[in-house]
Amino acid sequence: MIELQSLTFRYAGSDRDALSDLTLTIPDGAFVGVIGPAGAGKTTFAHCLSGIVPHAVRGDFYGAVRVDGMDTADTRLTDLSRLVGTVFQDVESQIISSVVEDELLYGLENFGVPREEIEERLAFALEEVGIAPLRHRSIASLSGGQRQKVAIASLVALRPRILVLDEPTGELDPSSSRQIFSLLRRLNREYGMTVVVVEQKIMLLCEFAERLLVLSEGRVARDGSVREVLGDIEGLEAIGVNCPRSARFSALLGEKTGREIPVCVNAEEAVEAARRVIG
Repeated sequence: MIELQSLTFRYAGSDRDALSDLTLTIPDGAFVGVIGPAGAGKTTFAHCLSGIVPHAVRGDFYGAVRVDGMDTADTRLTDLSRLVGTVFQDVESQIISSVVEDELLYGLENFGVPREEIEERLAFALEEVGIAPLRHRSIASLSGGQRQKVAIASLVALRPRILVLDEPTGELDPSSSRQIFSLLRRLNREYGMTVVVVEQKIMLLCEFAERLLVLSEGRVARDGSVREVLGDIEGLEAIGVNCPRSARFSALLGEKTGREIPVCVNAEEAVEAARRVIG
């Protein structure tokens, strides 16, 4: 379980809080999407869950973040990283090896994974993320999207209990983005991993997440199921969130027909809603 209690953080030299008085709980096994306009505090939120804030970033930290009962401020980053696996928005900052295989092996060996499990975990991660043919490639020869997949595969191989990903599909095409989200859902459902994803591709995120957390100016603006949150399109757009076209369509369809139309989270649901109205 992840617990935030009155969490407030201000970066050194800043005149405003990046996060302000956040209190919320993320239960074990949840799949949470985090959205919000630029500057809302999404990356800072992810860094707080992983312990990067306050351990590796200077600033004023108040309140508490507890992960599995451990206070992140009082727990070493090395200990937290065994429980919380993180993929940063800037993947270049976390890749340390020169060959794809070595990048995955580094984590597996340093985290004490039994030798007899290493090959199975390495092969599983490479295959699931779709980069098995890149196993022996130089990382310097890879594209930005391929490097992003390497960072995700390194995380998958370790099988932490909690996954925190900051825009994991930023460099990926639509097909690869969907592949990554399908993998995250499978890890969530089959392994019980808690998944927290900061993502700008809101329509894609809404297909896979169970809960949406909306940040605005460092505060929680909305928190609920995907359909609950997307049901307030005017409120979301007022704070700078670009709602999925499917949700806007269902709202407009209900307005024009005077009928109660459930919030549509993808194109398929929007088409079905239209068919029901047409008869």
